[in-house]
Amino acid sequence: MSLALLLMVATPALAEPQLPDFTELVDEAAPAVVNISTSRKVERSMTSSRQFGGQEVPEILRDFFDDRFPMPPGGAPNRNEEPRRSLGSGFIFDQDGYIMTNAHVVKEADKILVRLNDRRELSAELVGADEKTDVAVLKVEADNLPTLQLGNSDNLQVGQWVAAIGSPFGFDHSVTSGIISAINRTLPQDVYVPFIQTDVAINPGNSGGPLFNLDGEVVGINSQILTRSGGYMGLSFAIPIDVALDVANQLREEGYVSRGWLGVSIQPVSKDLAESFGMEQAEGALIAQVEPGSPGTEGGLKAGDVILEVNGQEVDHSTTLPRLIGETAPGEDVDLSVLRDGQQETITVEVGEWPDAGPGQSDGDPVRLGIAVQPLNDMEKRRLGIDHGVRIVKVAPAGHAAAVGIRPGDVLVRLGQQPVESPEQLKEMLTRLPDDQAVPVLLNREGRTYFVALRVGNGD
Repeated sequence: MSLALLLMVATPALAEPQLPDFTELVDEAAPAVVNISTSRKVERSMTSSRQFGGQEVPEILRDFFDDRFPMPPGGAPNRNEEPRRSLGSGFIFDQDGYIMTNAHVVKEADKILVRLNDRRELSAELVGADEKTDVAVLKVEADNLPTLQLGNSDNLQVGQWVAAIGSPFGFDHSVTSGIISAINRTLPQDVYVPFIQTDVAINPGNSGGPLFNLDGEVVGINSQILTRSGGYMGLSFAIPIDVALDVANQLREEGYVSRGWLGVSIQPVSKDLAESFGMEQAEGALIAQVEPGSPGTEGGLKAGDVILEVNGQEVDHSTTLPRLIGETAPGEDVDLSVLRDGQQETITVEVGEWPDAGPGQSDGDPVRLGIAVQPLNDMEKRRLGIDHGVRIVKVAPAGHAAAVGIRPGDVLVRLGQQPVESPEQLKEMLTRLPDDQAVPVLLNREGRTYFVALRVGNGD
C-alpha cells in the first residue's frame, strides 16, 4: 500500500515538463555574435539644436529632438561637427568575414567597428543595406572566424522556445529567452517582412543580433520592439532568417535587392466595403488606383478590384499583398485571384521591378555636381507631395555636395529658380552654368524641404 501511494505521489512530479537549458547553446554560439558600434559626423547648431521653445533641451533627450526636427543639410552658419554614435549587434554567417545585422544599426555610418567575443576589434566595410527589410551585410578581414548555423524560419511554431544574444545598452553578449508569441506579423511601416513576434527581452543594442531555436540555429534577426517607455514591454519582433538570408545574398552578389512591383495603390477591405462588394468576410487588398504604364495597367487590373490570392496564396489582409509581390522576381508571371463586379476571376500579370531597385542608370553630370540622379516615378512624387524632381542615388565622397550634407535618397527639386523635371534637363541646365559658381538648390528629404548652396565643379 505504501509503495503504491509513493508511486501515485511521485508520478505527477516526474511528468512535469523541464524548462530548457541554454548553457550549451550559448557556449557554442556566443563566439560568432558580435557587438557593432558606429559613428558618424553630424552638423549641429550651437543654439537651435540644443533649444526647443526657448528652453535648453536635456542631453538625454537631444537625440530624440534632433531626429524629429532635423537641421537642413549644410545648415546655417556657426555650426560644428559632433560625432554621433550608436550600438547594435550582429553575427558572423560566413567564414569569409560576412556579418548580418540591421540596416538601421549602420545607417549613414562613417565608421563601423566590430568587436568579437574574444575581444578582437575589427573595422568593417558595409557591403550593402536594404531599408525595406532592415537587413545589412558587413565584411571584416580576419582569420579563424566562428560562424553560426542558420535554421529554417518556415518551420517555426507559436509557443516554441527561442533565445537571443546581443548587446542591450552596450552590455556585450547578454542572453535572454522566451517563446514565439506569433508568426507572420505585419507592422504598419514594414510590409515586406512577415515578422516573428516573441516575448524575449529585447532592448536598444539588441538590434541586429540573432534569435536562436533550441538546436542553436539562427531563425531570425532581432529588429524592433513595441514600447511606450523606450524599454522592453514583452513585444519584440525578429526578421525571419529565410527572408534575411535572401536579402543578404542579393546584397553580396548584386549590391542591391530586386523585388517585384505591380504599380497599384491598395487599401484594406473593411466590413462595410466587404458587404458592399457582396463578400462573405472582409479580406483581400482593394485596388484604389493603378499607376499608368505600370505592370498592373498592362495586366488589366482596375481600381475597384479586390485581390484575394497570389499564385494560390491567400491575401488575408491588404498588407500581405506587397510582401507576396515583393518576393516575386521581376519578369515572372503571377496569377491573381480577383473579385471584380461580384465575380471572381483569375488575371495573369507580369511583375515589374520596384522603381528604386538596382544600382540605377545615373545622369545629371555627376562630375560637375558631385551627384548621380534618377527620375522619380509618379508614386514617389505623390508620396513626397511634389510634382517634379530627380532622386539623388550617389554622392561623391570628396565632393561639395557631400560637404554640404546632401545624401543618397534626397530629391533635387529645383536648381536656381528653375524646377528640375528630369536627369536630362538637369544635365542641360548645368551646361549653362559657369565653373565654380554657387547656386541655390532646393532639396526634399522625406517630405521636408531645404535649401543648400551647391558649387558647380569644372569636371576635371
